[in-house]
Amino acid sequence: MAQLQIRNEGMRIGGKVVFAENTVPVHYPYTGELVGTVPAGTAEHARKAFEIAANYHPRLTRYERSQILQRTGELIGEKRDYLARWLVLELGICHQHAIYETKRAQDVYQFAAAQALKDDGEIFSCDLTHNGKARKIFTKREPVRAISAITPFNHPLNMVSHKIAPAIATNNCMVCKPTELTPLTALALADILYEAGLPPEMFQVVTGWPGDIGDEMIVNDNIDIITFTGGVPVGKMIAAKAGYKRTALELGGNDPLIVLNDLGDDDLDKAAAIAVAGATGNSGQRCTAIKRILVQESVAERFVPLVLEKARRIRFGDPLDPDTELGCVIHEQAAALFEDRVLQAAQQGAEILYHPGRQGALLPPIVVDKVPYDSALVMEETFGPIIPIVRVPDDDARVMAISNATEFGLSSGVCTNDLNRAIAFINGLNVGTCNIWEQPGYRIEMSPFGGIKDSGNGVKEGVIEAMKFFTNVKTYSLPWPE
Repeated sequence: MAQLQIRNEGMRIGGKVVFAENTVPVHYPYTGELVGTVPAGTAEHARKAFEIAANYHPRLTRYERSQILQRTGELIGEKRDYLARWLVLELGICHQHAIYETKRAQDVYQFAAAQALKDDGEIFSCDLTHNGKARKIFTKREPVRAISAITPFNHPLNMVSHKIAPAIATNNCMVCKPTELTPLTALALADILYEAGLPPEMFQVVTGWPGDIGDEMIVNDNIDIITFTGGVPVGKMIAAKAGYKRTALELGGNDPLIVLNDLGDDDLDKAAAIAVAGATGNSGQRCTAIKRILVQESVAERFVPLVLEKARRIRFGDPLDPDTELGCVIHEQAAALFEDRVLQAAQQGAEILYHPGRQGALLPPIVVDKVPYDSALVMEETFGPIIPIVRVPDDDARVMAISNATEFGLSSGVCTNDLNRAIAFINGLNVGTCNIWEQPGYRIEMSPFGGIKDSGNGVKEGVIEAMKFFTNVKTYSLPWPE
């Protein structure tokens, strides 16, 4: 890896670059090389940031907020190569997937810029009843004191953007703690936001080990709202500690792609393409990645070879190579865990059709057929580019029951040409999203997104929903003679 300059970054607190006594190392998953450091911040650092946030009262007009958000999107485009390189270096995904992430983030700011210009206040006339009066009731939305954002490793740019863009659009102040695994992109984003004109008090970034700084991100008295994306155990811990604070918890997923038996050969090929892309995008490290492919028995023998053919064509390897189509998972321990689940499934009767060999954190697209319904490979959230095929009965009700039999309820995809069956699955799957003829994770950055059960507490994300969640509704009334 030529001419790598290690980034030794500081936190961004109150417009200052702040360092700490100790540092957290950031490693390139493909080689294990040190690529940067960030401060091992303490509770005191987070406390200071929340104090600054709570005492700063933004007065940005809708126009000014929209301009900042628009300019942020433009700057991300101008700095695309730099951002994509660092996404590769700290996360290990391939360059192609990193470029895709920068474009998604641009969409977030574009949509937020448009939404910032809209006033969604309502008007209620009061002369509607026997006891009516000549008045009108109005609503307006107001920001909260401070928002705590805790973000995961798998989308270091887009996930942070989904927190901060709606916060800016609603004149809120946010303190973000990115995961210690991929903190460098969040710091680069903070600088882009400041360059776009955002007052630094409105977005601060603290870094550190969860044991040192995590509790302060939950219990600090200045926090009104916590928005968290990450794993189920941490999400439930936050829910327990947050008390009276509002929480948006976007947790794990175990998303199926369901392939029904009304498909011909061309459609099965299309379904196989969706299956492989959905299982391997972002190295399979998405809460909405395809974690299970449920194919009905009567078409399985025709479908499985198509999946295998497409998986074999994926070029995996050096994430920095522009031609690479699949890079690493976050670290070697994760890759070993997922590979071990594949081997456990094989001991339970599954057939490994393609496994060209793991190299450290580089996990290839492993195709496994005849996976038992209850295998850990498909019951847990296997956060890597595994392509597990579960053969299910030609009985739609039974397929729905199998799909619903996990603790998760995030997203799903269904491949069928029968509208009545499609509607039945939309109604019958216990998930937050059901996409017909598309990956489970398909959405635009503005549409509502979120899960139920262990996938989240039912609070939707997406720019519009987050803007609502980040504000308090105030009603006021005035005399209104007719």
